[in-house]
Amino acid sequence: MILQDAAPDPASIDFSQLPREDLRAMQAAGHEVADCMRVLRKVNLNIVGEVLKGQGQFVRLTHYPQGDVYDRDTHAQYYYHAHRSGEHGHFHLFLRARGMPPGCAPAPEAAGRDWPAGDQALSHLIAISMDRFGAPTGLFTTNRWVTAETWYPGADVIRMLPHFAIDHAWPSWPTNRWLTAMVRLFRPQIEALVHARDTALAARRERYPDRDVYEDRDFEVLSETAIDIDAQRQAIAQALGR
Repeated sequence: MILQDAAPDPASIDFSQLPREDLRAMQAAGHEVADCMRVLRKVNLNIVGEVLKGQGQFVRLTHYPQGDVYDRDTHAQYYYHAHRSGEHGHFHLFLRARGMPPGCAPAPEAAGRDWPAGDQALSHLIAISMDRFGAPTGLFTTNRWVTAETWYPGADVIRMLPHFAIDHAWPSWPTNRWLTAMVRLFRPQIEALVHARDTALAARRERYPDRDVYEDRDFEVLSETAIDIDAQRQAIAQALGR
C-alpha cells in the first residue's frame, strides 16, 4: 500500500473561512452524529456492531451486511469490511449514477473499459476507519481497483457528497443516520481528501507512465487523515461563536 499526498490534518482547516450556512449544517450534523452514538451506548451497542449483528463470524474482506446497504430513493450505498492494519474495519460509501446531480460524468479514461456503466456506474465517495469500540478514527480515499467503481473527477465527487443519504432502517436506523451525518460533519476534510486523491493519481501517472494507474495494485490508498468528532464539533462551535 502506498499513501500519496495526504490531506491536511483536521486541525489545519480554517473553519472561520467557511460560510456560516455551511457551519450551521455541519453543527446540525454533529448533533445527529453524537445522538446516534448516544442512543446506542445506552444499551451497550455501537455503530459497527449494528451492521454485524446476525451476520455470523466476522471474516476479513467480506462485505457486511450481506448484499450491502442500498437506498432505492437516493441511490446511496455502503458496506463495512476489514483488511487494513491499525483499525477494526471501515465503511465504504458510494453513490450510484441515478442519485448523482446533473452533469456528473465518468472520467474520459472510462471509455472502452470494463467498468460499471449506466445506472450501475457508482462512485466511491469516502471510507471511514473504525476502531474496535465502534468509533471513527479516520477518513481515506482509494484507487479505482479497490472498490471496482467507475472513476469520476474529483469536482464531480465533491458535488455528490450532499446527495449521500441512507433514509431507511435496515440494518440499523442509528447507523444509517450516523453515516449520512458523518459526510456532512466532515465535509471540509472529505473535500480536501478528494482533491488530494486526484493530485496523487496525477503524480503516480507521471512517475509510472507505462502503468495503468487505476489498476496499480501497489497504489491503494490515495489520501488519508485522522478525525476526531469532539474536536470537529468544538472547532465548528468556535467558528460560529466568532
